Amino acid sequence: MSQPVKDIKANSPDSLPSDVGSSAHFLTAKDERLNTRWSLEKAAQWQRDVGWRVGCNFTPSTAANQLEMWQSDTYDRATISRELGWAASIGLNTVRVYLHDLLFEDDSMAFLDRVDDFLSIAAGYGIDAIPVLFDGVWNTKPKLGVQPAPIPMRHNSVWVQGPGAAIFYDSSRWGELQPYVHGVLSRFATDPRILAWDVFNEPDQVDTVTLRAGSRQAKIATATELVSLVFEWCREIGPTQPLTVGVWEYEEDGHPTAHSLNSIILELSDVISFHCYEPRPRLEQIIAALQTHKRPLLCTEWLARSVGSGVDLLQVFADAHVGAINWGLVDGKTQTRFPWRSWTEDVTDDEPWFHELLHSDGSYYDASEIEIFQRITKSMR
Repeated sequence: MSQPVKDIKANSPDSLPSDVGSSAHFLTAKDERLNTRWSLEKAAQWQRDVGWRVGCNFTPSTAANQLEMWQSDTYDRATISRELGWAASIGLNTVRVYLHDLLFEDDSMAFLDRVDDFLSIAAGYGIDAIPVLFDGVWNTKPKLGVQPAPIPMRHNSVWVQGPGAAIFYDSSRWGELQPYVHGVLSRFATDPRILAWDVFNEPDQVDTVTLRAGSRQAKIATATELVSLVFEWCREIGPTQPLTVGVWEYEEDGHPTAHSLNSIILELSDVISFHCYEPRPRLEQIIAALQTHKRPLLCTEWLARSVGSGVDLLQVFADAHVGAINWGLVDGKTQTRFPWRSWTEDVTDDEPWFHELLHSDGSYYDASEIEIFQRITKSMR
């Protein structure tokens, strides 16, 4: 795929863990646990029930990463409420929001209470949530406490992976993550404010570990096993909401890149989610390829103006009845209005925004884009 990957990460481990790619829990397509996946009929009924979903990946502008969003000292309820109100005003009905295992490990009840509070705020504006349990992108050494200051004009400069590389690559420690998965899903397994569960964001993405190793193959193999296990843990709780993991790399014909992780994602997900930062022809090709699975589709990341993924593509998603969750809402500490290439080259403060829709005061980056959101979302109600 020609899409630029988020390829430069900070805070790398001092050395590549010795057990990269170790096998303990690989789940094959023939495993009986696949029988717990939703049927096509159940998935189709879910789509009829929830309607067309349009929204954004949400981090309040005052948080630089998912830890800063949720920790007690920096949980900014006022900003969250204000910005979710702005989201609703432009027609959004869904937010994708990142959680983290360290937050649960530190103080499970307080963390879950804050998640509950967030869901209540969102529901007050008619917005449902897609929580993301784990993330394979960016900094490999997450740490609780005061987070580093963002590096000026660098895209997502202090975002963190969860779990960190120390656990991700050590299968003997995977059991440490089970209480987090069980705890979060047990609390919200039947909660109507949850639209779906995103089990693991881009679990095989490039980072400093893969760059040091010179290959992503070990990460793909390890992610295949861990993602399979997390799906199993989720199924043990039996949530009423669907489970999904997004695919993000594609063959020339638009089908997901052929490897073990994508195979297991497509075999286990109740609804198919995907990321696409491509221009219209490629987006339409990828949608057509994914529609062959005959399951509801959610694009959980899109909108990157300078590489051809603009707000005009919202009409493509609406016409195909594919959920559209763009990256970002308000310009803030994540600094994702700057492009991916800001990791490898200097960028200027006045170049066109990459992601995000609103300035920090709620004013529109581009009023014509907001008109598109409001017009299309109104027509799809």
